[in-house]
Formats: sequence, structure tokens, C-alpha cells
Amino acid sequence: MKRATALLLLVVSTLLASSNAEEAFDVRQHLSTVTRYSVAKQVAENSFVRFMSSNVPDGCTPIHLNLVDMRSSLNVGFYHQARHGTRAPTKKRIGELNKLEARLEPLLRDAEEQKLPLQKVPSWLSGWKSPWKGKLKGGELITQGEVELYDLGIRIREKFPDVFNEEYHPEVYAIRATQVPRASASAVAFGMALFGGRGNLGPGRNRAFAVISESRASDILLRFFDSCENYKDYRKREEPAVDKLKEPTFDEITSALVSRFGLNFTRQDTSSLWFLCKQEASLLNITDQACSLFTPSEIALLEWTDDLELFILKGYGKSLNYQMGVPLLVDVLQAMEQAIKAQEEKLPAGSYEKARLRFAHAETVVPFSCLLGLFHEGFGFQQIQREEPLEPPPKPPQRRNWRGSVVAPFAGNNMLVLYSCPANSSSKYFVQVLHNEDPIPVPGCDGSDVCPFEVFKERIVAPHLKSDYNTLCNVNPVKAEQCPSTTSKSSLLFRWLSWLWNDDKGSRKDDL
Repeated sequence: MKRATALLLLVVSTLLASSNAEEAFDVRQHLSTVTRYSVAKQVAENSFVRFMSSNVPDGCTPIHLNLVDMRSSLNVGFYHQARHGTRAPTKKRIGELNKLEARLEPLLRDAEEQKLPLQKVPSWLSGWKSPWKGKLKGGELITQGEVELYDLGIRIREKFPDVFNEEYHPEVYAIRATQVPRASASAVAFGMALFGGRGNLGPGRNRAFAVISESRASDILLRFFDSCENYKDYRKREEPAVDKLKEPTFDEITSALVSRFGLNFTRQDTSSLWFLCKQEASLLNITDQACSLFTPSEIALLEWTDDLELFILKGYGKSLNYQMGVPLLVDVLQAMEQAIKAQEEKLPAGSYEKARLRFAHAETVVPFSCLLGLFHEGFGFQQIQREEPLEPPPKPPQRRNWRGSVVAPFAGNNMLVLYSCPANSSSKYFVQVLHNEDPIPVPGCDGSDVCPFEVFKERIVAPHLKSDYNTLCNVNPVKAEQCPSTTSKSSLLFRWLSWLWNDDKGSRKDDL
């Protein structure tokens, strides 16, 4: 009797634990790169990805800040690189959801004609309409994305008051974005927060500020993937292979859906329903429709397939993915060297750059994170510097560092802060690395978030300078002075327009 009672208690406790785990599961934390920024911060806090307290030495003050999205009287520097905020689905993806809507009606009708039991079919499937049906355009920054970047700007201004204490000038606070509306809109939202209350425009005392963009055809700092012919060839070759890697997982989950709901779902249906789940959960905060079709373990697998694709096509799966981002890394280094020179020469405030603020895409942020050696599985830093591909992220239920929800969520960012330190410090200048605003251990800095500047330059930057961008990407730029003698103006214009038209029809409109 005692044994029976003990067994019953064990079964009940197991069921309760399982039930609690199901209730605690939040699909919004498992959406890979479609994750909202605020949720991504929760994922980082609750995961095994080890963020840390700041290791900045006492008495050091930041003198330059780089955004790629302080106790002495010295000036501050900042480099910031951010992905755009939460956006609507692109025109191509809206078309996919329209096809799903058209697909569901005959799927349900066929089940009725075969007299299959439909009591297990969720009621929302009947008559479902895509929330984006009828939209002719897509990919724009939504209100939620604007708020993400605005709030980010507020926090950064509060965290680094000495950086943003100067009167605005575009050569003091340089803001750049790619020639994609959601990126430039993100820059504007960020800038409104950063410089709000410091002008004379409207009740908020806003002020105008400049956002500079390079042509898509020549922007090798923020859209290096657009001009890299070797990378575009690699993507074209590798995408079918990535789809093949994902097929067993999708087939397994498709089979489970068919068994669970009695509908004749295909692999494509499962893929479209997963995409719908991500859009509903991230953009609309709806988790009880498409997402409810999948179990937590299935969602973990689907998230992993997205992370695997990100790894292979944009991350550590091939060194070209991040090596083509070296011009951006060099730009960061040059900004720091200029800040150090201004510090050494004691230039007056307002005469030198204090921050570089960059707003782009996941295709920009991910390679930059890889160049810094972030988010590999713990043994890959030397391979990264030797330009060798790393092993893909392990499949659930194994844990992994590489998660798109942390590496490149909406509004995800890298910040590099250059500090000037007292004479009694081990180094005069230090670089701190922050990811999504949190200090993060950098392998090249002995697992610290803070590196002596010369160590950062020697261990992080120098190993990636083995070849230049043009050689790596097989780019043969035509020198401007050669154009009149080698190509007629009309012929050159036709070539550029043809390239832009063909490229616009490709995948770049779906930049993350």
C-alpha cells in the first residue's frame, strides 16, 4: 500500500512538473531573429549565455563610443551598430501568407469531404484571413520598432552622459543608415531620443539631425553583403543545401501535425505556419493561434532550424560570411585611433568625433559579432582567426550559445566603448564590448568584456586583415577617372541600372 501511494505521488508530481513547464514556456522567447528586443533581453538573462558585470578599471572614462543598432573629466567615445527595430513582413513573405490563407480553405474542405473527425481542428483555422492581406508593400518599421529604437536612444544617453553632452554636429555625432527605409527610420527614432529636448522644434524641443546613407551599390561598411559577388554566389549555392538539412525536422513535425489534427499538412504548410507563428507572436502578441499548433519541443526544433540557417548563411558556417565585414571592423578601429589622437593632442570639445552610430540589418550585425568572436560554443576562437568554419550549433535538447534571439533580435546591437584611464592603470586605453547593452566576454580579451586597446588591435582586428575586401569578394571596381575612356556614359548607366534592377528582384529585399 505504501509503495502504491509513493508511486501515485511520483506520477502526480511528474505530471504537475510537466504542466508547470508547459505553462512557463513562452514561445516569444523562441523566435530566432524575429524576437522583439525586450524579449531578447529576457532570453539573455535567463539563458546560459554568460553576460557579465563590467570590468572597466577604476578611474577610466570613455572617450569614444561606437554603436553598430566614466569618472574623470576626460571626454568619451562610442561606436554603436544596431539592427533595425521590429518590422512588418516583407512583400515576399506577405505573398506566402496569402498562399497559406488560400491553402487552408481547401485543406479543411477536403477533410470534411473525407468525413475526418474535425473536433480536434482549432476553430481559428476555419475562415482565417492573413492580417496583412491586401498590403501592397511590406518590410517597414512598425510602431513597436520605433519605440524599441527610441527607448534604446534614451538609455544610451543616460548611460553615457559625458559622451552626449556636446552640442549636436554631424561630425561629432555621426549617424549612418543603409538605404533601406526601416534602417533609416530606426536611425531617426534613435536620434529623436538622443537629441530630444535640445532644440527648438515643437513641444518636445526637438532638433534636426543628419542621417547619412551610402548607395546600396557601394556601401561596403553596412551592406558589404550586397557588393560581395563571392558571397552572393555562396548564398545561391548553399541555400538549397540548408533547406535539405532542415527537411528531416520539418518532416517529423509535419507528421506530428497530421496525426494531431487529422489534416493533410505538407512540409510547406508547416514552414508557412511556423512563419505565421513568429509574425503573430512578435508583431501582434498572439500566441494562441498558429503557435498553439506546435508543442514546446517542436518549437525548440523549429527555432533551431532558423538558428542553423543563420549560422551557415550569415555566421560561423563559412569564414567569408564575416570576413567580408572587415571594412566595418577597420572603420571602428580607425575611429578609436582618431579618438586617441584627439585625446593625446588635447583638442577642444566639439572639434572631434565622440560617437559613430550605425543602423543596418542582421546581415551586418551577425558578421560583426563573429569578427569579435562572440557566441561560438567555446572552442572556436582560434578557428575563427584561421578563417575555418565552425561546427553547427547542437540540436535540442542540447544547449547552445548560438541563438538568433540573442545574437540578432530586432534592434540587436553591438557597442564598443573606448576608455581613457589614469596613468597608474595597466594600460592607458581600454576597449569595452557590449552586446545588446550588456558587457559580454570576448575570447580574444581572455574572456573579459574589457581589453587594453593594443590587445584589442593585435588579437581581435589584426588576424582578420589577411586580405582586402575586393580580393575576398572578387570585386573589380572601375576607377572613376577611367570611366570616360573605357565605357560610354550611357553604357555605364545601363549596366548600373540593370544590376540594381536584377538585384532588387533577388533576396536583398528580405534583408533581416
